[in-house]
Amino acid sequence: MTAYQIMESEDFKKCADFHGHICPGLAIGYKAAKAGMEMLNEQRAEDEEIAAVVETDACCSDAVQVITGCTFGKGNFIYKDHGKIALTVFSRKTGQGVRVAMKPGAMELGCEHRELLQKVMSGSASPEEQKRFETLHFEKSCQILEKPLNDLFTVMPTQEQMPSKARIEPSVLCSICGEPVMPSKMVTQKDQKLCKGCCI
Repeated sequence: MTAYQIMESEDFKKCADFHGHICPGLAIGYKAAKAGMEMLNEQRAEDEEIAAVVETDACCSDAVQVITGCTFGKGNFIYKDHGKIALTVFSRKTGQGVRVAMKPGAMELGCEHRELLQKVMSGSASPEEQKRFETLHFEKSCQILEKPLNDLFTVMPTQEQMPSKARIEPSVLCSICGEPVMPSKMVTQKDQKLCKGCCI
């Protein structure tokens, strides 16, 4: 499929709507999530049938939530702050998991694109530079969508343990702030049960 055909697909449109715009990060997240789900032969999760672990909080993670159906609220979307564009998807039905990790250079930006990105991020880009940046950003997104998976990712079965299902616990009060907290998330300090926000 061409990039434009992919962008016209219902699932990609949902990713772009959820994220707010089309960008290279969204494009690579879409490709990673689709690859992981296809490798597991799974459909989008309605509840906790799928679990997803992402290793960055960047743009790509929004596409993962839309494609897999995994969310923070359901407890089957787990974030690990590793700074990597990598996704691990698990099927609770089969017990299998697959890790999709970006290859070096897969999202490499050209010199002009990088320079304009810095200007846009700092707020110093002129209207012309902003427009040129948007053009390059869109072109890079299209390139990613059209690249073969082997050029973008290393895909392999995971050795990681499947995440547990979401826990539901009656709250207890933090000894300092008095706010209700999940007991499993509390910390004991000086014989007091504290929320992590009140720990010293």
